[in-house]
Amino acid sequence: MKNKLINIAIDGYSSCGKSSIAKSVSKEFNMKYVDSGAMYRAVTLFFMNHKIISNSKINYDKLLRSIDDIDIDFYYNIDLNITETLLNGKNVEHLIRDNNVSNQVSNISQIKEVRDKLISFQRRMCSSKNVVMDGRDIGTKVMPDADIKFFITAEIDTRARRRFDELIKHNNLITFDQILINLNKRDTDDTEREINPLVKSDDAIVIDNTSLSYLQQNQLIFSLIKQKQDENNN
Repeated sequence: MKNKLINIAIDGYSSCGKSSIAKSVSKEFNMKYVDSGAMYRAVTLFFMNHKIISNSKINYDKLLRSIDDIDIDFYYNIDLNITETLLNGKNVEHLIRDNNVSNQVSNISQIKEVRDKLISFQRRMCSSKNVVMDGRDIGTKVMPDADIKFFITAEIDTRARRRFDELIKHNNLITFDQILINLNKRDTDDTEREINPLVKSDDAIVIDNTSLSYLQQNQLIFSLIKQKQDENNN
């Protein structure tokens, strides 16, 4: 029997491995993957490139005039077996992971017009189901009716170490302390912002992966998804 199509929302703190989880789920269950965090990073990169953000100051008038000039899409790279982010047709996957973007993305994500634009886009993406999406407000704002919701967390030192190990491959100048400071700021920004703060949905399943290996984490999440599919098929 063919499984009924479902949507899966994955929320949680920065550098908890949400994207890696979502990609694994996408591959295991043949679902479309949408990286909402990459969308906010791409918007931030656009504003940085167009001097709308300069020295951490935002030109709001210019931002509002240019927001409709932004187009974001995702491309599956068959050779690398990864999903890459396109900003106005250009591959910016590595550029949006830069720490300079990380330092600005929380400020940009708090702007109502930015969130409204991206949430509307994300809702259209998941309207036909069979989508797994990760972010900060997927289970509460983007897909409140998602069939399964996960909330991912881990100790901040563990998250900082993971982020450092990822970034050092592309930027040898970054330090662990810089990453730790950035994550602390992003946690504060995400949980205390007025517009769509990071909040665990009441019906979300909490996964603390501090002490879980990548394999253990996937086994746990896959088993929960299969259990839900079995319930839907009965």
